[in-house]
Amino acid sequence: MGYIEDIRKLVGHRPLILVGAVVVMLDDKGRILLQQRKFPKESWGLPGGLMELGESTEDVARREVYEETRLTVEDLKLINVYSGPGQYSKAENGDEFYTVTVAYYTDKFHGKLVVDKTELNDCQFIDPNQLPEKVVGSHRKIIMDYLAMA
Repeated sequence: MGYIEDIRKLVGHRPLILVGAVVVMLDDKGRILLQQRKFPKESWGLPGGLMELGESTEDVARREVYEETRLTVEDLKLINVYSGPGQYSKAENGDEFYTVTVAYYTDKFHGKLVVDKTELNDCQFIDPNQLPEKVVGSHRKIIMDYLAMA
């Protein structure tokens, strides 16, 4: 059982502040690694997830990328921190939360890509100018912000 599940037992569906990290990972052709998630409804998104107790945001980014793809990332560089009213979500089960998302980018990673089939349907490097239609809204913004600064 993770930290979030433990907190949910105490507070039910009330709004929580959750901290997480995502990574824009670029291959040698400038394509971005996107994951087709099972939830929410087969949308595409960046690798990443939520913080556990005692982790830094860099730790979260590295751990989540490894858990979801078996790739090891190095040399994380900050894109931005996203927070505020626009980061509100309500899950299908009624859980409410505001996320604080720290977004990083890197082109330094190694390992063999292995898709975690418990969370994902697919994982592909995709040209940022040909993003799928169904990209998580906040992740699309992060990608656009990265492209604007690159």
